Amino acid sequence: MTESIVKDINLHDWGRKDIKLSEVEMPGLMELRKRYGKSKPFQGVKITGSLHMTVQTAVLIETLKDLGADLRWCSCNIFSTQDHAAAAVAHSDSAKVFAWKGESLEEYWQCTYNALVWPNGTGPDMIVDDGSDATFLVHEGVRLEKLHEQGVDFPNVDSTEHNAEYKCVLNIIKNTLSNNPKFWHNIASGIRGVSEETTTGVHRLLQLQKNNSLLFPAINVNDAVTKTKFDNLYGCRHSLCDSLMRATDVMLAGKKAVVCGYGDVGKGSVESLKAAGAIVMVTEIDPICALQACMEGLEVVTLEDVVEDVDIFVTATGNKDIIMVDHMKKMKNNAIVCNIGHFDNEIDVEGLYNYPDIVRQNVKPQVDRFEFKDGHGIILLAEGRLVNLGCATGHPSFVMSCSFTNQVLAQLDLWDNRDKYENKVYTISRKLDEEVARLHLSKLGAKLTKLTKDQSEYINVNVDGPYKLDSYKY
Repeated sequence: MTESIVKDINLHDWGRKDIKLSEVEMPGLMELRKRYGKSKPFQGVKITGSLHMTVQTAVLIETLKDLGADLRWCSCNIFSTQDHAAAAVAHSDSAKVFAWKGESLEEYWQCTYNALVWPNGTGPDMIVDDGSDATFLVHEGVRLEKLHEQGVDFPNVDSTEHNAEYKCVLNIIKNTLSNNPKFWHNIASGIRGVSEETTTGVHRLLQLQKNNSLLFPAINVNDAVTKTKFDNLYGCRHSLCDSLMRATDVMLAGKKAVVCGYGDVGKGSVESLKAAGAIVMVTEIDPICALQACMEGLEVVTLEDVVEDVDIFVTATGNKDIIMVDHMKKMKNNAIVCNIGHFDNEIDVEGLYNYPDIVRQNVKPQVDRFEFKDGHGIILLAEGRLVNLGCATGHPSFVMSCSFTNQVLAQLDLWDNRDKYENKVYTISRKLDEEVARLHLSKLGAKLTKLTKDQSEYINVNVDGPYKLDSYKY
C-alpha cells in the first residue's frame, strides 16, 4: 500500500469481506473478468479514477486491475468514501488510493492531483471520471498555462470572485506552474480519453466540446440506458429513503416532500418517497417532465408556493441555486433539506453558513441543524452534497454493476479503438448497452425470447440486436 493515503489501513479485512459480498451482486463486472482476465487488454495502461471510493467501486477497480491496468484512485466527493473499502484496495495494492470520508476541500483536490500524477511525473493514459473533476483539473491547468505563456498574470487566488473549491484548484496549478510551465500540457498529451459517469460531468464535457477546447475524446457513460435508467432511476429509488432514515430516523409516511427536478434521478427519488408513504410534489422547468409528473398523479408546484408547508426538500436537478437561504429561512421548524443531484451548489450552503446570527448544531457526522435567530431551524444533510453517499452507502451493488460494466466497456473501446475517436463526446453504442443488460439477466433468472429470421426481417433488426433505434426512448 506504499503511497496510498487512507483513513485507517486496519479496516482492510472488513473491507475485503464487504467487497466479496458485492462481487456476488455485480455479475457484469465478474463476467468481464472471466472474458478478459487472461488476455489483459489493459496491460501497462495507466488509469486514473475519480469516482466515489465505495465497496462497489472497489469491485470496478479490481476488475480493471484484473484486466492489467495500473491504477491511481481518488473519490469524487468529500463524504462518499467508505473507509473500509479504501483500506482494502490500498492493502491489496489493486490501486494507489487517495481517499477518506470527510476530506477538506484542500485535501480533496490534492487527492485528485495525486491520482493524476504517477511517481515519475507522468499522467494517466485514460480517466474514469464522475462529475469531471479530474478532467477539469487537467483542462484548467492547460488553460492557465497557455495564458501564462501569453504573459497573462495568474489569477489572484484570494479573490472573492472565486469559490472555495476553485481556490484549491488555483493553488495546485500555481504550484505546478512554478516548477514546470508545461506540466499540464504534458499530462494532457498522454491522455487517450475519459469515460464520464454522471450528468453534471457530461454537461461539463459538452461545454468544452462546444468551445472547441476538449483536449481528448470522451465517452458519455451516463446516458447509456443501463446507466441512466438503472443507477439514476432504480438506484435513487433504493438509496434516497435509505439515507433519509439513517440520517434522521424521521417517519416519512404522511410527510410532505418536494423533489426539485423530475429527470431520472428525480423520478427514482419520487418513487422512493412515495413507497415510504410520503405526500410528494415536484418542481420542474421542462414541460415534458412536468407532464410526466402529472400523469403519475404528482402535483407540479413552484418552490415558492410550498416552501412553508413541506417537511422534506430534495434537489435532483444537476443545476445550481435551487434552494437558497431565503427559501430555508421560510421553512417550517426542522424541515429536512438534502441533495441527490451532484455538486453541493444545488443548495445555497455558503449562504446558509454565512447567514447573520445562524447557529450550526452538529447532530452527528453529515447531519447539521441550522437554527435561525427566531429559534426555528432546518436540518441539512451531507452539507448539501450527495445525501445517499454522505449519509448512507450509495446505490446497491447490482445497479452499480450495470453502471460500472459500462465504464469498463467504454475504457476498452477507448483503448482498443482510439484511432476512431476525435476530441468529442460520444455515447455508448446501443449494442454495448444491450450487452450490459444481457450480462445481468441470468443473475435475476430471466430468459430472453429469441427472434426468428422472419420476425427479425419483419421489423428490420438483426436477430442478435440491437433491437431498438438509437432514437428509441426507454
